Amino acid sequence: MQADDLTPGDGVFSSSGDNRVDREEREEIHPASKQDVEVYIRTFTTLLRSSGEVKIKALVQAHLNADSALHVNARSKAPDMSAFFYCVQRLPTCIMYVRRVLLGQSVEVFTKAGYDIEQWEAVSAPGRRRRWFWDGKETLAVYVSSASDVDDIIPTLTGFQIEWNKIHALLNSEPNTRELLLAMHTAPPALFDEVVKVLQQRLSVSPDSWERLEAIWDEKVWTNLLLMLDNEKSFTVRMLGGSYIRYAQATEQWWERVRAVFEEKDLCDRPVYFVSSNIHAIVNLLSGSVLRSGPDIEQFISRSNDPEVLAEYRKIKSGEIRAGLENMLYYVSRRYYHETAKGREELLQRSREEAERGIYYIHSKQGMPIDAQVIELGRLQATDFDPRLDMEGIARLKNSRAVILNIDYPLGMAAYYIFVQIAESLENIQGVYVLGKAATLNGRIGDVLISDLVFDEHSQNTYWLNNCFTAGDVAPFLSYGSVLDNQKAVTVKGTYLQNRPYLDFYYRENYTVVEMEAGPYLNGLYEYTHPTRHPTGEHINFTRLPFDLGFLHYGSDTPYTRGKNLGAIRLAYLGMDSAYATSVAIIRRIFEMELLNLSEDTASNGLKGRKRGAKTEEQEQEQASGLVVGG
Repeated sequence: MQADDLTPGDGVFSSSGDNRVDREEREEIHPASKQDVEVYIRTFTTLLRSSGEVKIKALVQAHLNADSALHVNARSKAPDMSAFFYCVQRLPTCIMYVRRVLLGQSVEVFTKAGYDIEQWEAVSAPGRRRRWFWDGKETLAVYVSSASDVDDIIPTLTGFQIEWNKIHALLNSEPNTRELLLAMHTAPPALFDEVVKVLQQRLSVSPDSWERLEAIWDEKVWTNLLLMLDNEKSFTVRMLGGSYIRYAQATEQWWERVRAVFEEKDLCDRPVYFVSSNIHAIVNLLSGSVLRSGPDIEQFISRSNDPEVLAEYRKIKSGEIRAGLENMLYYVSRRYYHETAKGREELLQRSREEAERGIYYIHSKQGMPIDAQVIELGRLQATDFDPRLDMEGIARLKNSRAVILNIDYPLGMAAYYIFVQIAESLENIQGVYVLGKAATLNGRIGDVLISDLVFDEHSQNTYWLNNCFTAGDVAPFLSYGSVLDNQKAVTVKGTYLQNRPYLDFYYRENYTVVEMEAGPYLNGLYEYTHPTRHPTGEHINFTRLPFDLGFLHYGSDTPYTRGKNLGAIRLAYLGMDSAYATSVAIIRRIFEMELLNLSEDTASNGLKGRKRGAKTEEQEQEQASGLVVGG
């Protein structure tokens, strides 16, 4: 590896020739391994125990040694644009101005440290649900829901800093770069295109990556590049709190708002189907709100300037592809609701209409950025349902007392805290269904993955499942991808925390699904069904449980295709196909289970009625013969 291959200012190597080692030579001396990932985690975990600020610069060498599958060209002089996009999408746009990042578990933790962050500007990142606050200057605060948030945030900040400083060095490699950037706002088209080509060449960025950069930053692209030209990035991070108890307390605060709805609607004793997915698909499938606006949304699509949407819409209408129109309507509805006057008016009516149908939203206010929905099955209207939910006897659901508790899926260990809290609070859980994204080692982006074995890196437990879903439950509703069932999943500690040897280690054992929530959920499920806390390092048979259990994942990354991730390929409509096919499968499973329960209840009540009738006849005979006194 050459000194030039490292980011200036990272302090990893000096520029002397003695430290110049080719990447191939480095790999012969110290090939990346699973152990390097573990060392990286230990490094930032121990550094964050400090009561003061920690420089991200101190983590760069460990980050490079880990050789993440999401940051395959971290050591190259040229920017790793795929890794850079991945980081940019998972950090707020104000990160361009930030120097200090504060991590905490609750508003009380920040207040005690002297930061009134609730008065700061609330900001967000497009690729990661997290509650961020910016002081408008150079300090960014973020709520962390579990150790998994730390495992996610720190490598993302480190990767971002490495790539920023590469771009900083390249922008400063020629003296006229500043003049070129300043001229871009007023340059005529011919000159504009020529300057863009010069900048692409200067930054070693492909035309496709440049187009992606412009799509992400839009009109801020020149301002941001000027910021990167003028300054090296040197983050500091400070962890406030971070104890196991505080994570549990933050979860309890989150649950209070959900509990209030259960109590207000008198639902606490109802049968519950728990779903961890997202907050748009299930309600869209059940409420009919978007489908009722279908004609107006189609007109909006017809007037759209989005070539991708228009092309897909025309294929659907012409029958060129077998996909139905519903997913397209759901996909475009968000833009329709926000970009048209009629859409905004319908959006205001939507909450009222859904509340009338027993659909209640609970928006998180502090701490955990996890919204929830409580849905009363008996108040839903079957005529509203997505056509894919149609099944025999569905009208009988009006007799159901059951509810669906659907939450916006948490990240990593937060799933454990949430499920334990829910299991402590609700006694009649009928089913647990988890839908999430995953990296696939043998499939493609958009494929659906169904596992019957999960190895959890947190607890080192291996869980054997009787997954209620098979390929046949999803495939009829999936237009573009494939469904792979009978898979083996590994729950990892972070998306950035795998390298090629690390993945090879699991792939040799036939693990093909790499995700973050199944293991924590299963650890919580163990404590719900056993008298002790979950063990460590054991094989656990979950093939017989007192409730229905299902896990579904859809591929969002293909780490064996080096550099291919959500930073490089936007799931967009392809992701909608997977998300809705799996959501349909989950709701249909809940309907099937509840219809079966209703049939059993009817049969049981009929049997009890017959027994009561037989007893009455017997009593009458006894009474007539004088065997019963005082009848």
